[in-house]
Amino acid sequence: MIASSPRSLPWALIGAACLGSFAATSSGTTRAPFLLEMAQDLDVSMPLVANLVSLTAMAWGIVSALGGWMSDVIGRRPILLIAPFALALALVAQAAAGSFFWVAVWATVGGGCAGAFTGVVFAEVSAHVPDSQRGRALGWVMSGQSLTLVVGVPMAAAVGSVIGWRGWLLCVAGLSIAAILSLFLTVGRGSAGRMRGAGARPSMRSALSPRVLALLSTGMAERICYGLAVVYFATFMQVTYNMTLIELAVPLAVFALGNIAGTVAGGQLADRLRDRLLTFAVAMALSGVAALVLFTWHPGPAVSVAVGFVYVLLNALGRPSFMASLASVPEDVRGTVLGLNGTSASVGWIGAAALGAVMIGSVGFEGFGPLTALLALLGAGGALLSRRSRGS
Repeated sequence: MIASSPRSLPWALIGAACLGSFAATSSGTTRAPFLLEMAQDLDVSMPLVANLVSLTAMAWGIVSALGGWMSDVIGRRPILLIAPFALALALVAQAAAGSFFWVAVWATVGGGCAGAFTGVVFAEVSAHVPDSQRGRALGWVMSGQSLTLVVGVPMAAAVGSVIGWRGWLLCVAGLSIAAILSLFLTVGRGSAGRMRGAGARPSMRSALSPRVLALLSTGMAERICYGLAVVYFATFMQVTYNMTLIELAVPLAVFALGNIAGTVAGGQLADRLRDRLLTFAVAMALSGVAALVLFTWHPGPAVSVAVGFVYVLLNALGRPSFMASLASVPEDVRGTVLGLNGTSASVGWIGAAALGAVMIGSVGFEGFGPLTALLALLGAGGALLSRRSRGS
């Protein structure tokens, strides 16, 4: 339902959530420009450093579920202040580490801290807006994560060229501290987790209704589709068109801008169209068609970049509708549900990396199109089935 007199969005809270999301995502994503430098500094191979992504994703997914549940027990405010502080400490420890082992340990800890934060901040923003405005609010928070690709990675490369990868980690730690201060001023002291009687604590079983389980599975399929493109788009352009790293700068920026545009526009659609899951299903189905075109038709770099922009825009277009639907659960389990969404998303990212590697080793990038299209249709089908179990 669209509210007849919508109130103003809580922009201060949304801004703080965006800053926190940007810092959490940057703690791992902006490592990309420093893989070779880190390998040389730590005297290990570059692929070993690249595997830090998997360690971060695993910790992110595991702790996300725990953090979401804890926020429903003790309140969201403690989690939203403690997690970024712990992330800042983990980043400082990474910067000071003298061996790859300790870098890996602190990167894993940092991934867990970021995972504990993200699901809870979505729950906090959801609690402060009516359902009719939830799509836009969550879309803006997600744009904070998307900005990591457009702003965070180039900024890391520029700043890191002067102060190195260790210095950049200290900069991200500073961002995390800034996020703590902004969240301290904007997150209310009574945010969820109010005193509950014995036996009244939320449980995973009470949160995992059939509808929520269907949505989490749908979200996993969507994240695999997105991850296949994000993880391998640069390599696809290099292999297909023999592009250099410098030549990839513009295509990657265009790709990232498509993600931001889709997220912002998707937030508007989520609040203007009544059937959010239908909106998500249509966007997923259309993104599947775009994936087929992207990976099977190669007339030239400009066309592939344009199709890549369309693909990621369509994929992002449905995400706010999905998140707003997932957030439409009782207040006392919302943190748990959105924390579990972080877990399913991490599984999706790991699945995308693994499936992409298998596909490249067997049939090459030509197989990405049919695989992504199939997963997109499965995601769309899962969303349509979730509409039927709305009352579950």
